[in-house]
Amino acid sequence: MSDPVFFSANASLSLGAVAETAGLSLPEGADPGLVLTGAAPLESAGPADLAYMDNARYGDALAATRAGVCLVSPRFAARVPAATVALVTRDPYRIYAALLARLHPDAMRPASLFGSRGVSPGAHVHPDARLEENVQVDPGATIGPGAEIGSGSVIGPGAAIGPNVRIGRDCSVGAGATLTHALVGNRVIVHPGARIGQDGFGFAMGASHIKVPQIGRVIVQDEVEIGANTTIDRGASRDTVIGEGTKIDNLVQIAHNVVIGRHCVIVSGVGISGSTTLEDYVVLGGQVGVVGHLRIGRGSQIAGSSNVNKDVPPGSRWGGTPAKPVRAWFRELTTLARLAERSGKGERDESAD
Repeated sequence: MSDPVFFSANASLSLGAVAETAGLSLPEGADPGLVLTGAAPLESAGPADLAYMDNARYGDALAATRAGVCLVSPRFAARVPAATVALVTRDPYRIYAALLARLHPDAMRPASLFGSRGVSPGAHVHPDARLEENVQVDPGATIGPGAEIGSGSVIGPGAAIGPNVRIGRDCSVGAGATLTHALVGNRVIVHPGARIGQDGFGFAMGASHIKVPQIGRVIVQDEVEIGANTTIDRGASRDTVIGEGTKIDNLVQIAHNVVIGRHCVIVSGVGISGSTTLEDYVVLGGQVGVVGHLRIGRGSQIAGSSNVNKDVPPGSRWGGTPAKPVRAWFRELTTLARLAERSGKGERDESAD
């Protein structure tokens, strides 16, 4: 049985091109014509590979690497072997990511799983849908009446695009994803199984609960990425909004009327309750829970597994349950640990008597 390689390099880079792209100077004696054909971890990289290092845990791997070129932060530069070209930068990971995208452009977003061009014969596209040129639609996908999809976009197998949904250019909608009641910008990635635009969870509570119609939309701005099996509910009477450049991990729940600002990062397992606002550049760690009708200020960071139950000022770092400024949280944890230690010591002393 063959052993496929899913992401073979689609290009090669000379050392000179790498340095120019990164805005770095070559070390004395380095050959700008050295050709790199791939990227690999320090421990498995060979003479034609690019690697990077910016974490002290990998110091031994750096010292033993056979990589042709290594992007490295200044404090580790002295550990790069003589046979490896060291490109010293304060941000090796970001530069590595940019170069990796040039070597492996196919890994940047989900592509057609069927290798199709245009609309596959097995797809179902309503006659009233409007697709620009160079849209790929895989078998089993359904596109409803009035839907519009921009050039360069890919709709994966089994995906469902509802009536009047708008999807911009150069987007990817993964296999089995569903989009309804949504307006989606350009260069948006929706990974397999994501659900966008379904009912928000709204009921008028009483002896019998009355369903509240959810008549808003989901607005997804440019360059957003939405992880696999993430769900984003449409608004109740106003829109749910995901701001430009925001990155959402797998298995996240975003409720109705939530407004998320630009360039936020939301890690797996997060749940955001209805009508909450995240301002720009907010980061929510894994499994954070946010109650409804709150505001988390610009640039704030919430530690993983925290529960946010009140507004968070801009630029804050909070953690814990309920969440609070990290210094207060750490003091609380330290105090509890000391009390537990004293209690345990007292119990041991009593047993000794």
